Amino acid sequence: MSFLLDPSFLSVGMWSIGAGALGAAALALLLANTDLFLSKPQRATLEYLEEIDLKTLEKEPRTFKAKELWEKKGAVIMAVRRPGCFLCREEAADLSSLKPKLDELGVPLYAVVKEQVRTEVKDFQPYFKGEIFLDEKKKFYGPQRRKMMFMGFVRLGVWSNFFRARSGGFSGNLEGEGFILGGVFVVGSGKQGILLEHREKEFGDKVNLVSVLEAAKKIKPQTAAQG
Repeated sequence: MSFLLDPSFLSVGMWSIGAGALGAAALALLLANTDLFLSKPQRATLEYLEEIDLKTLEKEPRTFKAKELWEKKGAVIMAVRRPGCFLCREEAADLSSLKPKLDELGVPLYAVVKEQVRTEVKDFQPYFKGEIFLDEKKKFYGPQRRKMMFMGFVRLGVWSNFFRARSGGFSGNLEGEGFILGGVFVVGSGKQGILLEHREKEFGDKVNLVSVLEAAKKIKPQTAAQG
């Protein structure tokens, strides 16, 4: 058993353990950067979205059904993951860049947030050029809520999104819940249906603006006779 005390044997053993640990870490990193373990979104139905309760952000808030947002003219709606997040602010600014074209089409731009923390919504408003409403039950983040926890911080795509937003001059804070993933919807008027549904797969996964505009162009405003 003297070979067990041989320094060369011990060094080889330690090297093997270290190599094994590095291999396991590399494999974990590789898997974390695939979509294999990402939760798959459950698509929403128009019937599901219509019955969501939203609140205005006034001093005396009004509660109403979400279908009011798109019933007459359709709507583009951003489900904000976290107003203080600089990635969310970047996407809000991108969507807001479409507002002149959406105005020409007569399609309103809205956002929903899942909580109202201190001045976070007010501080988010400069980045978003539409009305913002509160979705206390987080229904716009469903039907099956998806979360990205700390795995997000080892995904190369997330880091790429971080650098993109930072280089664009966006900044933020850590206030509020930021793990429940958000998304963007383009909903047609009346019963036309959901024309685009983008579900954030990782932090900073932005919707394609061309797709948003193409979907908005398909919206058929309700006439007085149809209404």
